[in-house]
Amino acid sequence: MIYLPPLRRLLLPAIVFLVFVIFYRANLRVPRALPSFVLHTPPTPLEGIRVAIADLQLDLLTNFNTSNNHHSPPSKFYYSYYQGIRNSSSTDISSQPINNPAFQILWQCPIKPNRFTNHIRLPSIIRNITQIPPKPIDLETRVFWNPTIMSLPPWSENQYLVVSRILTEGNHQENVMCEANICYTGSDESAVRGEKPCTQDDLKLLGPAGGMRCVEKPINLKVPPTPAEHCEGKFATYVDIPGFHDPRIFWSGKGEPLMMLLTSSPDRPSLGPLKSYQTLTELTRNPPKSRALIEKNWMLFFTSSGESYVHYDLSKPKGGDHGRTFAKIVGNGFTTPNLTDPLELSCLDDTDSVETDKAKRGGTWHQASNSLSLVLCERKDPDCHPSAENTVFFAVIHRKFPNYLELPLRYERHFMVWSAVPPFSMLGISQHPVLLANETASGWTASENWDDDPNNAATVYNTRMRTNTTEPYGGKGFWAYFTYTVSIGYAWGRADKEEVDDKNIGFLDDEVILGIGVDDKGQGFAKVRAGDMVRCLKACPGRVAEETKWRDSS
Repeated sequence: MIYLPPLRRLLLPAIVFLVFVIFYRANLRVPRALPSFVLHTPPTPLEGIRVAIADLQLDLLTNFNTSNNHHSPPSKFYYSYYQGIRNSSSTDISSQPINNPAFQILWQCPIKPNRFTNHIRLPSIIRNITQIPPKPIDLETRVFWNPTIMSLPPWSENQYLVVSRILTEGNHQENVMCEANICYTGSDESAVRGEKPCTQDDLKLLGPAGGMRCVEKPINLKVPPTPAEHCEGKFATYVDIPGFHDPRIFWSGKGEPLMMLLTSSPDRPSLGPLKSYQTLTELTRNPPKSRALIEKNWMLFFTSSGESYVHYDLSKPKGGDHGRTFAKIVGNGFTTPNLTDPLELSCLDDTDSVETDKAKRGGTWHQASNSLSLVLCERKDPDCHPSAENTVFFAVIHRKFPNYLELPLRYERHFMVWSAVPPFSMLGISQHPVLLANETASGWTASENWDDDPNNAATVYNTRMRTNTTEPYGGKGFWAYFTYTVSIGYAWGRADKEEVDDKNIGFLDDEVILGIGVDDKGQGFAKVRAGDMVRCLKACPGRVAEETKWRDSS
């Protein structure tokens, strides 16, 4: 027989459950609809390059793909020339950089060039970078090259952020990122504040000079493709190359960590977009007729007032008609037309009348790195204060020479300097190619490369007197076939209280870290004093008098 307990035994639990249900329903506020996958409250949009100018009054600013924009913004959003600049004489001190006393340090040249190669050699050496962290979990067999490097804020646990390309077996592109630190060799006096001495494990991977090492295994960077208008001719094969190309990481003038890159979409390659925050913002060139099938090696520069500009071209490329070209970014990647002073005389040509290449081949100019702001006095000088008169922009540019197969023979490193105030006139460019202390240049013999080293020159001279001797005659050999300077950035450890807003500006006695690609299959870096980089410049011609221009054109 089945036994059923009396109902009075369940009466008290039933009353308690009923009271709980009534209380719960009375206090619960249920919305009519619950959104899906709400993980957190969306953050407020960050201010910066991507934010549109409120008064621009163009509905197109909501579109992040700026290739489709065929409209230029109103001229009121361009920069304004100083009063009277268009009427200045060609002999005016402002129009002739060589006559400006604030720029005299740029023309001084304390280093004698190599009599064979015409290079000047700086005392800093190129050191190695390794992506193998301490106590690695697995063996790293990938080949890394073309590093772009930026220093982290002083409150960070590590010193640098490094993005490197990976040498792949196919056409696809891969890039990885890690945080890294520099270890030093030698005495403690030679160490930068916060750097640690190299361990035996460091030296095993980096070599006797030490170098830069990732603190953890690098992570792969994945960037979505962006569309463009068309891809034709010799660039049609680019549709089969996924991934992004030639990244550059750097700080903006507002302290924003940015990355410039070139993407290839499944349909066609894009122009050079800027990765800022959570999205890609595509930068473009206006008007549309000025756009090439593919664009690369653009660089940004940032004024003290917070405005951003993109520099497209240095000189008139072979087969092109651009000349020097730059524009102002007005929001969401949209840009003005070319803002180069129409009276500015060209500072660069594709070929020089004096050519030291033995093959008699002319080189072509290419933009290479990002830009930095530089105050033309030393930080340690108590009388040194940044001003519009003593501040400039500078960047690395290359003169590319091909070999007999039209492949890269060498990329000659030059430094370009231009004004930090409108109309941002070109001031000067390195009059000699610049090598670092352990670097060589293809196109000359090893003994010719090291002729500027007195000890090596003496060894070569004495060895040549013997029979059956060949290059390098007992002296130094070649260091690499060619090198490519990818990025520049002010080195870590300048000041304990350095703000991120100041990461893009420095002084003559600050150190700059160069990210250097080696033979398209290796990587390195160098720390160079900023003042050494902008010495030995050739002054640009400045502006032509407006009345002269009109007289010549009539």
